[in-house]
Amino acid sequence: MPEFEEYVIQGETNAGRKFRPSDWAERLCSLFATMGPNNRTCYSPHAFPVSRKGVVCVVVKRAMQSNDPMAFKFLMDFARDNDLKVVEGRRVPRD
Repeated sequence: MPEFEEYVIQGETNAGRKFRPSDWAERLCSLFATMGPNNRTCYSPHAFPVSRKGVVCVVVKRAMQSNDPMAFKFLMDFARDNDLKVVEGRRVPRD
């Protein structure tokens, strides 16, 4: 079985409570984003917000661990400090 490609930080605590504020994922990912054409946010390919089964999440690519270890540590510490669920994501690359 191939290794997973990403971690998913879910917007739900380990106790099952919804994490607030509702835009936490966008705020967190904006730390690693750039401003693109037409003043639109371009999220990093290594950390970006998604919705998974109705839960707001942040996808963190495993490659970030070697490419930018401090950013990776920051994201994982954020999840731990806020008691957020972190699960293995996809086993195949996203298109």
